Amino acid sequence: MGELSHLDEQGKSRMVDVGEKAVTRRVAVAQARVWFPAMLYEKLQQTQLTTAKGSIVDTANIAGIMAAKRTAELIPMCHPLPIDFCQLNFTPDDQSQSLIIQAEVRVNHKTGVEMEALTAVSVAALTIYDMCKALSHDIRIYDVQLLKKSGGKSDFKGGS
Repeated sequence: MGELSHLDEQGKSRMVDVGEKAVTRRVAVAQARVWFPAMLYEKLQQTQLTTAKGSIVDTANIAGIMAAKRTAELIPMCHPLPIDFCQLNFTPDDQSQSLIIQAEVRVNHKTGVEMEALTAVSVAALTIYDMCKALSHDIRIYDVQLLKKSGGKSDFKGGS
């Protein structure tokens, strides 16, 4: 296990200096799940994932992309990045009555985009909750995780 790069020698928060790092292609994929009570999941399937507020997928997609682009404004030690690509995918999982959200973010830069991908799926999941909360407050967001990252010092491939 590595050391905490956002702490200085005295244990105080700091932004990592990436000035000497090489620019490389950085890619990150993150995932979140939104679980729905059975009756709500069935209703959403019947309406093609649409509520009175509109398409939950279309709205969550836009929210996730916007969130990825603004991650540095939300997470204090993140560097502002000129994101090259951000795509979200939404997959219904009938077995678990959930909607799986995945985000892939890409950039050519000196630091990675893991936080941007994680922020994208988190905000997309929160947007889905917001659009469906009038129908049920029993909706759960879970399994927010980094699935993989490449570029930089090390690559990572995690759970599914």
